[in-house]
Amino acid sequence: MSIITAEELNVLIEQTYKVEGEFNELKASYNHLQNTVEKVVEFLPNAIWIVNNDNTVFLQNSKARGLWELLRLLELKEDDYEIGFESRDYLVKSSVYQDKVMFSVIDITEQKRRENLTTMGQMAAHLSHEIRNPIGSISLLSSTLKKRVKEENIPIVEEIQKSVYRIDRIIKATLMFSKGVQTNKSTVHWTKLKESIHMAMGYYGYSKDITCSFPEHDFTMNADQDLLEMLFSNFIANAIDAIELDENESGEVEVVYKRDKKFHTFYIYDTGIPIEDEEGLFEAFNSTKVKGNGLGLVLSRQIAEAHDGYVKLIQGDRKGFEIAFAL
Repeated sequence: MSIITAEELNVLIEQTYKVEGEFNELKASYNHLQNTVEKVVEFLPNAIWIVNNDNTVFLQNSKARGLWELLRLLELKEDDYEIGFESRDYLVKSSVYQDKVMFSVIDITEQKRRENLTTMGQMAAHLSHEIRNPIGSISLLSSTLKKRVKEENIPIVEEIQKSVYRIDRIIKATLMFSKGVQTNKSTVHWTKLKESIHMAMGYYGYSKDITCSFPEHDFTMNADQDLLEMLFSNFIANAIDAIELDENESGEVEVVYKRDKKFHTFYIYDTGIPIEDEEGLFEAFNSTKVKGNGLGLVLSRQIAEAHDGYVKLIQGDRKGFEIAFAL
């Protein structure tokens, strides 16, 4: 039996400390690498799962933890695929590395919604172009017919004109939505704009006793008159529709005007039913009204923003909208 000398023992101890030091450095490096990987995975905008062979989760980020029920529906596939879950749409990518499977899931709901809106806008614009010519002919012929029919038949012709006006509004809104709002600003007198709004209201049919009050004094704005006429017509038509759906036999629409150093501000109040779907209020083609096409409020907000202004919903003691245009 050989005897270890003190010198050999010291060397062995030094080597042990050295191995331990290298092990600790390697462990620290591994922990640093693992922390870095976890931070990178956490930083990613999509949900990430790394799953073991026994289907236990090896690694996941917070977005994945928020969708943990979705993991049960995922499958390993060569190609990317889409999956629906809780009224949302997700794009799934999957791959295998050694003994683990990685799933990457990204929410594409808004992307698909935009694509659908683009497609709907293109289709609607095409149909609007096709409809515009015959509608113009009907409008011209109805005006001629109104002058020639018996007096008792005039209300029938007027109903035709009102229907044509509604279709024309839909066509204009659809084409504007597809092309985008472009302003042609000039000096707009409120009294002239008010006359145009009154004329538009005359074509918008309603059955109840509805009174409308507007600012009486005249003032000027640097704006696009045609666009403002469309904006006010949209909001007042919405107010009339809300009153039509109310239980009362009458209602009121009131337009209030204020001006400060930055904005012309209008408040449009009505006594109709309250707005239920506040989240989808300014979403294109989203309308719960029989008469609506889902573009009126969307375009109205775009018109206000094109005039460096804004549109706000008012809910409380009085309901309505606040609309502002920059001076």
